[in-house]
Amino acid sequence: MRIVSLNAWGGRLIEDMVAWLDEVQPDILCLQEVVYAPDSPSAWLDYRDDGANLPQRANVIRDVARVLPHHGVTFCPAACGNLWLGDRPIPSLWGIATFLHPNLTVVGQAQGFVHGAFTPSGFGPHPRSRTGHVVRVWDAEEGGVTVGHMHGLRDAKGKMDTPVRGEQARKFAPMVQSVLMPGDPVAVCGDFNVLPGSETFRVLARVAPYNLITDRSIEGTRTSHYTKPERHADYMLVNGPLKDADFQVIRTPEVSDHCPLVLNTS
Repeated sequence: MRIVSLNAWGGRLIEDMVAWLDEVQPDILCLQEVVYAPDSPSAWLDYRDDGANLPQRANVIRDVARVLPHHGVTFCPAACGNLWLGDRPIPSLWGIATFLHPNLTVVGQAQGFVHGAFTPSGFGPHPRSRTGHVVRVWDAEEGGVTVGHMHGLRDAKGKMDTPVRGEQARKFAPMVQSVLMPGDPVAVCGDFNVLPGSETFRVLARVAPYNLITDRSIEGTRTSHYTKPERHADYMLVNGPLKDADFQVIRTPEVSDHCPLVLNTS
């Protein structure tokens, strides 16, 4: 089974991203920073915040479905706010999505907020609401496998530990525990937005004690599109059955300002 975790960066490199996904064909795709504005009259919109004007792909879910047409998808929105088409506001959902190969049977799942609650009338100030999603799937060859992901809180001051970041990990860990069964291989992944020594990993160690980024001395998960000096953001945590599994951080092609994380469970 191939598990991919990727921050889609609002689809800013959508053609490169979907071309890579078409080649890789993940069984489970954990996608963060997903924009969904299906009624937009344009394929591209602008996100405006604190003077920034960033292009966003209006329907990342539809774009990914072009190359994973038979995968089921669960979209977990954290907020609904306006993106912009010129001077016209376009209501848009923003959150995380999980794509599953049709041969995988979902036998358990949990979804909820690791920070805040759904905000239907604007993205709101930082730190903004964040969601997590966990699935237990049954594979004919591998049996039960539990996979969870979240998109961790952003803080303009940096990726240091804060009380709210600790709290999001303490909400996410029980979400994973509520789904997994004894003996399951477990993978917990996503753009956690924290540093390698974070409290987040001590909390999540109860379900996934092996951090494949730090354990394998991987020096960062950001691409050349990210210009700040701190290079860690994305993580893949696993339990004992997966601690020696094949794992890669993909440097090329660049499909986002984050590198895709690829875990092969067998």
